[in-house]
Amino acid sequence: MDTRDTVTRYYELANAGEWDEWCDLFSPQQVMDEQLAGHVEGREPLREMMRGFPTTYARFTNTPVHMVVEGEQAAVVSHISAATVDGETIEADVSNYFRVVDGSITYLSNFHDSVPFAPILGK
Repeated sequence: MDTRDTVTRYYELANAGEWDEWCDLFSPQQVMDEQLAGHVEGREPLREMMRGFPTTYARFTNTPVHMVVEGEQAAVVSHISAATVDGETIEADVSNYFRVVDGSITYLSNFHDSVPFAPILGK
């Protein structure tokens, strides 16, 4: 897969809740700077982190609004629409930066306002 295909698949799998397959998109040595989870290195620690996702969110979609791809880099503006297992809703605009090498995500960072995520930050 090229960069665009990999990034598109990232959102498809996230929206399908296929977290194990989603983690497979990442390089084993991936680095992620995630606004809520912090700095995560390695695919297996990421996979372990994502195992808890269904206990946090009853519903989760991350819909791309604008994507720019150049070589091994991509920037995506997207919108998250989610609900916690307690029924609280979350709506947030997000920006993601990807670095993709040989079809695997090697680096991902995301940026968003943390206020919409208050229902899960207190847990």
